[in-house]
Amino acid sequence: MPSKSKSEWQETVLDPAVKRFPERQEKFETSSGIELLPTYCPEDLNDFDYAASLGYPGEYPFTRGIQPNMYRGRLWTMRQYAGFGTAEESNKRYRYLLEQGQTGLSIAFQLPTQIGYESSHPLAKGEVGKVGVAIDTLEDMEVLFDGIPLDKVSTSMTINSTAPILLSMYIALAKKQGVSADKLDGTIQNDVLKEYIARGTHIFPPRPSMRLTTDIFAYCSQHVPRWNTISISGYHIREAGSTAAQEIAFTLADGIAYVQAAIDAGLDVDKFAGRLSFFFNAHNNLFEEVAKFRAARRLWAKIMSQRFKAKDPRSMMLRFHTQTAGCTLTALQPYNNIIRVTIQALAATLGGTQSLHTNSFDEAFATPTQEAVTIALRTQQVLAYENGIGDVVDALGGSYYIESLTDSLEKKATEYIEKIDKLGGAVAAIEQGFQQKEIQESSYQYQKNIEESKSTVVGVNKFISPSPKIPNLLRVDPELEKKQIERLAEVKKKRDNTRVAKALKNLEDVARSTDNTMPVFVECAEAYASIGEICDVLRKVFGTQKEFLVF
Repeated sequence: MPSKSKSEWQETVLDPAVKRFPERQEKFETSSGIELLPTYCPEDLNDFDYAASLGYPGEYPFTRGIQPNMYRGRLWTMRQYAGFGTAEESNKRYRYLLEQGQTGLSIAFQLPTQIGYESSHPLAKGEVGKVGVAIDTLEDMEVLFDGIPLDKVSTSMTINSTAPILLSMYIALAKKQGVSADKLDGTIQNDVLKEYIARGTHIFPPRPSMRLTTDIFAYCSQHVPRWNTISISGYHIREAGSTAAQEIAFTLADGIAYVQAAIDAGLDVDKFAGRLSFFFNAHNNLFEEVAKFRAARRLWAKIMSQRFKAKDPRSMMLRFHTQTAGCTLTALQPYNNIIRVTIQALAATLGGTQSLHTNSFDEAFATPTQEAVTIALRTQQVLAYENGIGDVVDALGGSYYIESLTDSLEKKATEYIEKIDKLGGAVAAIEQGFQQKEIQESSYQYQKNIEESKSTVVGVNKFISPSPKIPNLLRVDPELEKKQIERLAEVKKKRDNTRVAKALKNLEDVARSTDNTMPVFVECAEAYASIGEICDVLRKVFGTQKEFLVF
């Protein structure tokens, strides 16, 4: 049974939470004037037998949400993942999105930045600014956030192998703005394990990469306490073709590996676990996705309390960002994507996400245009303000269907985690190709079902009609690559190169030791060392990872 009666829960848990967020305390009712309760429980249905499994929002195991009043207190953060071309171009897009009501920034980085190469490197040719913004040195970060005070925004950076470098540049920029590191609010993805599983933008072997990850944990716990030090990502696992159960299992297995690595490095679980966050995909099946989020929350709470003996409830809370499923967007009949994204966003909000990115309808073709990204943001705003989505906490909780799906997904995910444990944990399982093989098989079956019309994709294998003209697309000016390379050359010319050489030598020494690398990363950033120069030092010390072959 729940630990409290509903009246006790309201008095001791809900009421204090409501007082924290007075801006959302309007009267909640339907268009028919039916007043809505904060959440619905077995007592409200005279069904006390259900009480044993459901409990209340904001209470362990957090199946129904990590906060007792959820969106009644504060809506989810609306982030639109954005970045393209040079820092100047992306800065214009960020300012535009903030003006349109976006409540957090989410940065997309170009591929060379993600894998530690300068824009002038031969391997970067033709890739500069194409899938994200080009960041080579601290000067690019200065331009990227020109006119955007870092103590006034929450910033999410989608970066993994080079995460400590980009975070160090952000910290160095804050210092130049006069903002102390303890005032910075945001998230860095910093989840390199999923790169080996599903995405491929890794640089170093898994074990030194894990060291860099836990160095961020330790450094931020002392110096950047409001920063979410990792966003453990199931999104890319699902994009690669996993099932919902695999997305939960492989994501939480990675989370287990990170927590264990941090504990092995001497960190107290309750000192860092409260700043862990997760990143999930919102796919097409509305009810399965809602159940997926609920199951993941409950399973993570059990893992943290039972496996890792966490005592602080915040260490057991699975806080997550959601992005709608890019892999479901179609180039055929692209305006259908607006409908897909709306339903996926609905799943995320009904499932209790803390922040949300909605994909743009033209992303099957290119980086989204300003018009498309505005429609995507408006989709969130319509859900937030016009449909009563946030008026009731866990509105689908208690549905026999939702509860059954939640239980089933938790069971399947637990079975996968047990298999990974038997293989020696997530890192060892990755080295044996276990997760990769499972995803490949699921992806193959998913595509086979579409091609054999066992699964319907509207406009692709059913209800086919001539597509409308391809929408106007964003095209990155090839001249931007030339300008970025010229800026990098100018930075190298005007910086103190003696200082850079000293910082890079310090980095090599620290990388060969067991000391925390973050302070020397910040030193390199402040000296305007480039991301390529920094990564070349680490390649020298750690070596590079070769892609796994899975048969």
